[in-house]
Formats: sequence, structure tokens, C-alpha cells
Amino acid sequence: MPLDPDTCYRALRAHDPRFDGRFFVGVSSTRIYCRPVCTVRLPRRENCRFFASAAAAEVEGYRPCLRCRPELAPGNASIDAGARLAQGAVDLIENGVLDTGGIEDLSARVGVTSRHLRRIFDAEFGVSPIEYAQTQRLLLAKRLLTDTGLPVTEVALASGFASVRRFNALFKARYRMAPGRLREARGTGALPAALAFELSFRPPYDWESILAFLGRRAIDGVEAVTDDAYARTLSIAHRGALHVGRIEVRRSPRRPALRVSVSPSLARAVPAVLSRVKHAFDLACDPAVVAAALGPLAAPRPGLRVPGTFDGFELAARAVVGQQISVRGARTILGRVARTLGETVVVDEGDALVRLFPTAERVATVSPGDLVGLGVTQARARTLIGLSAAVASGAIRLEPESDVEATVDALVKLPGIGAWTANYIAMRALRWPDAFLANDLIVLKALGETRPARALRRSDTWRPWRAYAVMHLWRNAA
Repeated sequence: MPLDPDTCYRALRAHDPRFDGRFFVGVSSTRIYCRPVCTVRLPRRENCRFFASAAAAEVEGYRPCLRCRPELAPGNASIDAGARLAQGAVDLIENGVLDTGGIEDLSARVGVTSRHLRRIFDAEFGVSPIEYAQTQRLLLAKRLLTDTGLPVTEVALASGFASVRRFNALFKARYRMAPGRLREARGTGALPAALAFELSFRPPYDWESILAFLGRRAIDGVEAVTDDAYARTLSIAHRGALHVGRIEVRRSPRRPALRVSVSPSLARAVPAVLSRVKHAFDLACDPAVVAAALGPLAAPRPGLRVPGTFDGFELAARAVVGQQISVRGARTILGRVARTLGETVVVDEGDALVRLFPTAERVATVSPGDLVGLGVTQARARTLIGLSAAVASGAIRLEPESDVEATVDALVKLPGIGAWTANYIAMRALRWPDAFLANDLIVLKALGETRPARALRRSDTWRPWRAYAVMHLWRNAA
């Protein structure tokens, strides 16, 4: 979003939540930067500078407000190619790519030159990728110090710092305070029983619908959905180590945010955990923009989201197994697959969540007969093994930063994967907001059409948010 100072100041004066996370305001008289929804006294116009990102404000010497807490601002979904590429790089930064490699590794992962990546970051955030990563580490550390009882050493390591000394020095230099100032009311002993976080969203948010969607598809032993919460096991390779644990997600009763409980075993992978929660629950969505594009279709449920996934391969496996069978039937088969091929985990004694969904590497080693014995048809068993091999080898990457068109093309070249499956994967695993399932039977019925080509032409009016149109058509038919 181009930052027009007058527009930004009007939004700041109105505490307009539509602009939360879209810009930050630095106040020259205090050298503090805030979100536009901050409730502190309105600063004078001449004292305000507006920044496209928290990193841009910090590079200019501003420290984050302790009241509105810029690290809690919601993210931004985008259809623009440059913005999408930049967001993909941000996801990789949150997963520690810059901690183990450098800017060349990061740019290679998103498929551009390092020079082009720097240019895009400067246009989107006003800083370089390295400066952005540094700010994200510090803001995460600030969040961990404020919201958890993690020891300072664990905070430093979880935030991506190589040493406590380096962390302390940068924190003091950037924020003009010692980390201990945020620790005065907390102990610094052993790891807590659980880590708790809040992730903001722009209201409205149809929490009931997303829970119902996930609940109908929950895999026994891997996921559990109740009337007010979603929980699952999680395995994350982060900064050269494998971290296994459990998370639980609820809606905050007081704020437009989701409350996330993370087991201590995932403490050093917190950035990656929170990144996956944001994707799975579509927290970057701006419902006002989507509703404007969808018009009457979105009117009954303007807060409906597109559920993402915690793992691209897992979502793709669900799509293949679920071809031409009921949601309940697919859920039953996937439960067998998880029990047979997934690793057993024990996070909490007596917990019903005891399985990890099997990795692509594991599924690629089995025979079609092994899967047929679990209820998968012979044809889909071959498709699933072929898909697993492609993902395990790196030939296909099912991550939000992946090139959508190239990935869809690669998927449909695999035997047994057609347009519906490839676009469903793009919609949920690649987080492509313009994916449309033109040959979906429920979509065709909801539109009163029998020919996918006609449904596809009619969907043009909903561009570039057609994935949300699919969710509304499914929801209306439920």
C-alpha cells in the first residue's frame, strides 16, 4: 500500500482497524513506533513518520510501543506477484533460512536473484531482507519475554540468536532497555508447562465455520476438534533440528485474535510454529477486501476464511486420498495411514493425540499393496506414492512461497492428479487466493451449472479472491 501521510494520519486518528499491520507510525518526540490502533494520546501530525513495516521503523531508530505491541499486528494477504514473493521470503525467514544460510540461499529458495529480492523487500517493507530478519528476531524475543516464562537463554535461541551475549547487546542497542525489564514480573527458571501466544486477525472472523471445516476432516490421533478449539501434533524441522510437540488453538474471548498454546518441546521452533498457525487459519486475510470482490455471495458470512494447512504434503495426501469418496470415508482411511505409517509421539500422558502424519519420505518407501490394505484404491495408491516421491526428492515443493503456476503444472503431470486436486492443493497448501475448483460438483450445483467451462467464466467476477468464493459456495450448500 502506498503510504500517503495524510491518509495514514486520518487512519491513526480514527484508530481504524482496517489499517492495522498495513503501516506503523513513528513518533519523533518519543522515538517510539506504534500500530495505527494504539490507544495512546494522538501525536501531533508534524511528529509522525509512517513506515511500511516494523523493520523500517526500527532501522530508523524507533523502538516498539509497549502498549500496542507492534509484534502482534496482523499480516497482509496479497495477490500481487511481488508482494507474494516477498511474503514467501518472510515465511522462509521465520523458518530460519537466514540463520543457517545467507541471502543467496534465501533468494534461491524463492527462485529469484538476490538483487531482485532486495529490490522487492525494499519496495514492500522499506528495508533489506537482513534488516527485516533482524527486526523479526528481536520482536519475537520481545514477545517471548513478555508472554512466556521461558528462560532468557531459551528466548535467545528460540528467536534465532547464536548467543545470549549477542542477543543482550542487540536488544539493548535497538530498544534502549535490557531484556530483564520485560521480565520483572516473571520467573526465569525451568521451561513452563506451555507457551501461550496471541495472533491477531482483522474482524470479522467466522471461527465456527473454520472449526467445523477442520473438524469434519480431523485425522484421529493427529488432530482433535472440539466446539471451541483445534489441537494437533506437529513435527517441524527448524534450524537443523527436528522439534515435535502439540499445539492448541482457540479464539481469544477479549480481542480479535487466536490464542495458541504450544508445548515446550517446540520452544526453539516457535517462529515456524506461529507461521504455520497463521497460514492454517488464514490470519492475513483482509475480509473487507474479499467481501467487496465477492459482493452478495459473501454477505451472509463476511468473515469466512480459506483454511490452509500445517504441512503441504499432508494436505496433498488428503486431496489424493479424498478423490471421489466422501469426506468421512477419506478421514477414516487417513486415520489408518497415520496409525500405520506415522510415528508415535507422547507429548502429554493420556493425551489422545499420539501420532504424527507420515512424511513424504516415509510414504514414498511403501508399496501400492501396503496402501491398498489400508483402504486406498490401487490407482490412488500409485498416485500417492508418486506424489510422495516427487515431494521427497524436492521436484515438487508444496509451500506458500512456491510458484503457483509451475507447481500446478508439475502436479497435473503426475499420473492420477487432475485439475481439481492440483487446484485444491494450490488453494490450501500454496495459499493461492485465486484458486477455483471449476469442476467441483458442489460448486457446479451451487452455481446451477453442469459445465465447468461455464462455471469458470462466471467466476471471473470474483477475481482475484476465487478461493474464498469456493468456500462460500461450499458453506452455502452445507
